[in-house]
Amino acid sequence: MEYIEHLSKDKKLAAFINGPVHERIQPHKNIPVQLIGSIMSQQLSTKVADVIYKRFLALYNDKPPKPQQIIDTPNEMLRAIGLSNAKVNYVKNVAVFCMEHKVTDKKLHAMSNEDIIALLTQIKGVGKWTVEMLLMFALGREDVFSIDDYGVRSAMIKIYKLEKLDKKKLNERLLKISGKWSPYRTYGCLYCWHLKDNAPVVEKA
Repeated sequence: MEYIEHLSKDKKLAAFINGPVHERIQPHKNIPVQLIGSIMSQQLSTKVADVIYKRFLALYNDKPPKPQQIIDTPNEMLRAIGLSNAKVNYVKNVAVFCMEHKVTDKKLHAMSNEDIIALLTQIKGVGKWTVEMLLMFALGREDVFSIDDYGVRSAMIKIYKLEKLDKKKLNERLLKISGKWSPYRTYGCLYCWHLKDNAPVVEKA
């Protein structure tokens, strides 16, 4: 629990730390499929996203599919599990990209956070926030700060009383504050989400 000791040095954040986080930040398998799951969950509640993802796996006998299997799946079948036309296209985009660029768990685990963001945000439908969530919850990276996440921003504005700052100054302050959380910025984000009682939600432009 080194992250608790480290983050507790931030006295304002420490007031909201009442034990370890419940989430397990550790690497998962089948990262490309995890990315597809992230695409499916965009703008949905966790409960609805879980239902759709289970329906998705059911198409492949409850086993994570290979990219080629997803490419070969008729669009109508993907729409039938609850995906919009746009999300069907994004899911296929991920599968095609992973095939063409040979994106594997081994390749991603060998890359830095910044390089993974640069690689995967080339995919239409995959933004920086989506990749940050992948880094945290699929790749198990402990030092990720998602500055554009609505829940994180809202919690930090409350904790550090930053209501009166304009966006540029606010971003500068958030980056400076989160820099002190390193190398455990992921856990800092988790405590912010717990404070807001929020699942990760991307901030709309």
